[in-house]
Formats: sequence, structure tokens, C-alpha cells
Amino acid sequence: MQTRWAVVAGLAAGIAVAWWFAREAPAAAEARRQRAEQAASANAEDARPVLYRWTDAAGVLQVTQEPPPRGRRYETVDIQPRDGIEVDGGRQ
Repeated sequence: MQTRWAVVAGLAAGIAVAWWFAREAPAAAEARRQRAEQAASANAEDARPVLYRWTDAAGVLQVTQEPPPRGRRYETVDIQPRDGIEVDGGRQ
């Protein structure tokens, strides 16, 4: 009977020690959270939809999702409006 309690106590102590070494310090957890937020915001900025506005050889204005051929000047246009700008297609 005492052997059973010794085994249970040993398992409990082993689990406690494993938990202690596996836990993350609060400062390390905060640093990891900040790095994850920075990476997420950088990815979100790269993933924003963009249109390319350029003029072809015939002088026709082109707006495409892919950039123009090399050597051609273009400007990027954000598809999503900035905060504070109201977009209403019903107005005239």
C-alpha cells in the first residue's frame, strides 16, 4: 500500500518538475507575443490588395492586378480606402 503512494507521489513530483521546466517566463512570453504581432502586421501589409495604373505603348491607361512589363512606369493604387473615407456608390 505504501509503495502505491510512493509511486503516485513520484509521478506527481515528476509532473510538477516537468511543468516547471516547460513553462515560459512572463518576459519571454511577452517578447514572443510582440514578435508575433509584428510579423502578423507585416504580413497583413504585404497582403493588401493593390492595383497598378500605367499607360501602354498606345497611350491607353491600364489598371491591372499585375505590374506592367519591365521598364514601364506605373503607380500603385490601394483597393481599400483609408480610414475616415466614406465610399458610397449611390451618391452622384
